[in-house]
Amino acid sequence: MAAVLSTYRLQLRGDSFTFADAENLLDYLAELGVSHLYLSPILTANAGSTHGYDVTDPTTVSAELGGAEGLQRLSAAARARGLGLVVDIVPNHVGVESPRDNPWWWDVLTHGRKSAFASYFDIDWDLADGRVVLPVLGSDDDVDGLQIDGGLLRLGDRVWPIAPGTAEGSPAEVYARQHYKLIGWRNNLCGYRRFFSITSLAGLRQEDAQVFAASHAEVRRWFADELVDGLRIDHPDGLTDPAGYLVRLRELVGPRAWIVIEKILAPDEPLDTALPVDGGTGYDALREVGGVFIDPTGEPALTALYAADNAAQTRLLKTSAATTTLASELARLRRVIVAEVGSDHPLLAEAITALLTHIGVYRFDYPSLAAVGPVAIAETAATRTELAEPLQIIAAALAAGAEADKRIQQLCGAVTAKAVEDCLFYRDARLVSLNEVGGEPEDFGVSAAEFHLRSATRARLWPRAMVTTSTHDTKRSEDVRARIGVLSQAAEVWSERIRRWSHVVLAPDEQTAAFLWQNIFGVWPADGDVTDALRTRLHAYAEKAIREAGTHTTWNDPDDEFESAVHAWLDSIIDGPVATELTALVGQLGPHGISDAIGQKLLALTVPGIPDVYQGTELPDDSLVDPDNRRPVDYEARRAALADGSDPKIRVVHAALRLRRDKPDTFLAGGHHPLQAQGTAADHVVAYLRGDDVLVAVTRWTLRLGETGWGETTLTLPPGTWTDRIGGRTFTGTVPAAELFGELPVSLLERAA
Repeated sequence: MAAVLSTYRLQLRGDSFTFADAENLLDYLAELGVSHLYLSPILTANAGSTHGYDVTDPTTVSAELGGAEGLQRLSAAARARGLGLVVDIVPNHVGVESPRDNPWWWDVLTHGRKSAFASYFDIDWDLADGRVVLPVLGSDDDVDGLQIDGGLLRLGDRVWPIAPGTAEGSPAEVYARQHYKLIGWRNNLCGYRRFFSITSLAGLRQEDAQVFAASHAEVRRWFADELVDGLRIDHPDGLTDPAGYLVRLRELVGPRAWIVIEKILAPDEPLDTALPVDGGTGYDALREVGGVFIDPTGEPALTALYAADNAAQTRLLKTSAATTTLASELARLRRVIVAEVGSDHPLLAEAITALLTHIGVYRFDYPSLAAVGPVAIAETAATRTELAEPLQIIAAALAAGAEADKRIQQLCGAVTAKAVEDCLFYRDARLVSLNEVGGEPEDFGVSAAEFHLRSATRARLWPRAMVTTSTHDTKRSEDVRARIGVLSQAAEVWSERIRRWSHVVLAPDEQTAAFLWQNIFGVWPADGDVTDALRTRLHAYAEKAIREAGTHTTWNDPDDEFESAVHAWLDSIIDGPVATELTALVGQLGPHGISDAIGQKLLALTVPGIPDVYQGTELPDDSLVDPDNRRPVDYEARRAALADGSDPKIRVVHAALRLRRDKPDTFLAGGHHPLQAQGTAADHVVAYLRGDDVLVAVTRWTLRLGETGWGETTLTLPPGTWTDRIGGRTFTGTVPAAELFGELPVSLLERAA
């Protein structure tokens, strides 16, 4: 089993990027310097799935991708080139959008509680007298249109099974005998645990040993046959017992397998060191390596331009998520608490909701978070004295540690995701590059001191955790965030432009415009040539953003008038006089965004942890949120860029990955040792040692630096001769910053002697 030193994420799709396509990239990726291909989910998913997270058969490898044989060929070809495989798996849920495509789900709908798979799903059998409630209709009355078709119940192009011995009679009579109840999705009622509020993804009961064994048999085979070296675990916090699941998974794949979990951590939340994993998937590192480039001097002006009480908004959004979007889950939790504790109260559901507004983590039943629950209860009781009695009932349920406790944890994560990442982060417009999963917009960047201490802590506790800057889920690519981050260095200029432009192109809503302006700036082409493709992408992004924000329009109830006004506003920017000024501003600030993007990339590749390069991001990438960030990648352009070395970003990626491969011990066990520059511009340098033979230095806040220059600023190197793996120059002793960063805004030095 090959040690994981770095990964390269590939988004597989049956219609455009299969195992065979990945195999064709192996020579390029080996030359780039990665150690492992990191594959998106590969188990059989919904037909035509563009992401693979809607697995319909966990027991088979997707035939669309190439099947088990294709995986075998890819693994063998990778091994022949010294590469390995890491695979993303999805234990929390399976896809049920098309019930007939999921054998387990189809059997449950056919046989109800008597199904051999009834225990596989977290079904609320008490909700409709033993029937599974399926919120799949436009309205409840749609059941009147059901027809019997070849032993199935059909409504348009959707079908459901008919239980044995129940097929006689009219469609209504047959339907009345089935083990499921079809209802309108607007009822906010669902008969099973799902992935957040997505009814097409049904939760699995991995706490059941039989379910775990069945859903991981194929995963077990990968390791038994030495096809795969590691796993990325999607959303373990959704499970009933994530810690217990991870213990069983570790036993299944062995002690040497690399396991990282998608754990969204708050800035003040530690990953529990008792978990048998190598770390998280890098959202924390994303915040740190990007945040260190944010200039704190820009905070007052950007706050003046857009000021909002995010704490108050979060409380309101969490309340709405719990009581509306996730009302079914809240009602079920309330029933379980009453049954377990033996007490009820008219304000019990309200107390649960209020408590969740005082919890800032996804779930708080990890041992390292033992204080979170009591503190949140104390805060809730202090602010809502009328909830004292129902809070005692909740406390009793939490203390028992039984089903109610687990359901509180699961609801907590879903409420947080729907309120914060899926809504607030599309509203807050102070500096949108901070609005990323695992981020905290209220914290205006990351100081060098915090960056170094967090890096040193990761080196000590989680040296093999993943480090990432772009993923299939990031709301903006690393390069778009870097350019937007430069606005922190030009806050006054940006504020003046926005105030002036707002009088030229009148927005339908100031808050919406404040948010979209920064995203437009983030992807605006340097030459001002907005192609039809970019125009289409910007419109698609704007529509998604305003619906996620939910202020004036939503996915469930689109406001056509408002959305049309936003689209017209966007076109007036692209086609009007503001476009010329926007191009000029990008020309002025864009080079500083490139500098920050290169620096951010080098940090991500060299700080403690295992770096992941998201597909295509070895070159500049202007992607926005999915599906924009899952577009096909032009690998011929990347092969050419790697060969000619003309692009600075791919030069940095190539040099850093090759150095990691040359010095695995330095990067896996070498610690993180901060270095301080000296001189008037010392704050513009972030530098550190890995081990005693690799030195990393990057520049930041280059817009302000352009006004002052380096002056007499220097960086003193440890004894020895140091060679820059990117530019090839050598240095010793105390080096002027102007010389160290003469060619590029970064240096990657290796001790030569």
